[in-house]
Amino acid sequence: MNGDAAFSRLDALEIETPSWGYGNSGTRFHVYPWPGAARTVWERIDDAALVHELTGCCPSVALHIPWDTVDDWSALGDYARGRGIRIGAINPNLFGDDSFRLGSLANPDAAVRRRALEHCLECVEIARQLGSTIISLWLADGTNYPGQDDLRGRHARLLAGLEELYAALSPDQQLLIEYKFFEPAFYSTDLPDWGTAALVCRRLGPRAQVLVDTGHHPQGTNIEQIVALLVAEGLLGGFHFNNRKYADDDLIAGSVDPFELFRIMHEIALAAVEASTAFMIDQSHNVEGKIDAMLQSVMNIQTAYTKALLIDDAVLTTAQEQGDVLGAHRALADAFETDVRPLLARWRVGKDLDPDPVRAFRDGGHAERRARERGTAPIESAYEKR
Repeated sequence: MNGDAAFSRLDALEIETPSWGYGNSGTRFHVYPWPGAARTVWERIDDAALVHELTGCCPSVALHIPWDTVDDWSALGDYARGRGIRIGAINPNLFGDDSFRLGSLANPDAAVRRRALEHCLECVEIARQLGSTIISLWLADGTNYPGQDDLRGRHARLLAGLEELYAALSPDQQLLIEYKFFEPAFYSTDLPDWGTAALVCRRLGPRAQVLVDTGHHPQGTNIEQIVALLVAEGLLGGFHFNNRKYADDDLIAGSVDPFELFRIMHEIALAAVEASTAFMIDQSHNVEGKIDAMLQSVMNIQTAYTKALLIDDAVLTTAQEQGDVLGAHRALADAFETDVRPLLARWRVGKDLDPDPVRAFRDGGHAERRARERGTAPIESAYEKR
């Protein structure tokens, strides 16, 4: 595919940003306050709207409940639309309550399980009011020690809760189920890998699909093979894009291993499943700015996607069929090594955007203005209910 032909595919690529990426966040050791970081859901929507304004491809923002809870959901939806974006995925929080110390939907205590499920059902209703079609679910459930709990029992409890949650979805809603091989549990995790998540989705029904967080895998995992298999089985629901070096680092997407992001995007572009796949960012910016770091992630995703579109599929397919191992690899490498920045700059200019959204943000005085207007939020309020 040549550069001009790639423009229509770029036009259709939408990337959702997370509300929680615009506020203060930190490591296990400390939260580092950032001047001008968003303090409320209204300010987080403002920041997400600015990212869309500068990139032209981020028309929705994901919410995390209860972090983004308001008294009037209709007013919040209207506010987002007034800023030129919409509310995207609704993310229940099943790890921030003291009662979830031993898990949420898989907790051995029936009362705790009910509390967790009621929260999920509340999120389904919030999504319904906001016109959101995605419930994005990550569970921190697991155990730290052998014998701490019955492993099959936990799986049965998890399934029972998810079945009730799935039954509550509206016909137009999807349940995207995320997995993670460890943390905060270190001995067993109730949804530890894509295979377990896929089995659960098969059990629930066609509107349950797997969400792939690019930071939730052991070192060296071939994520693009996971993506390819999920696509083949009709089970790929979406992504949480970020990058990692060792664990769930939540770094800028494509910052550590851009070739991995390119390989993932190759599987997406090859199968042409962009329209049915939710492309969402999930990362926390701890030592860098909030908005310009988000912009860089969006740009990196677009870069990897554009390079994937430039792969000469005829050359690649011929090399594969002929057993030309080096030739097939070179077909990928040639596209990856192509400098697509001029092409993307031309695409942005054609949409009346600055060729470099990060530069536009920095030169536009947006960070300084937010710092003056918002100050620096105290770290105690970083993840409190607002």
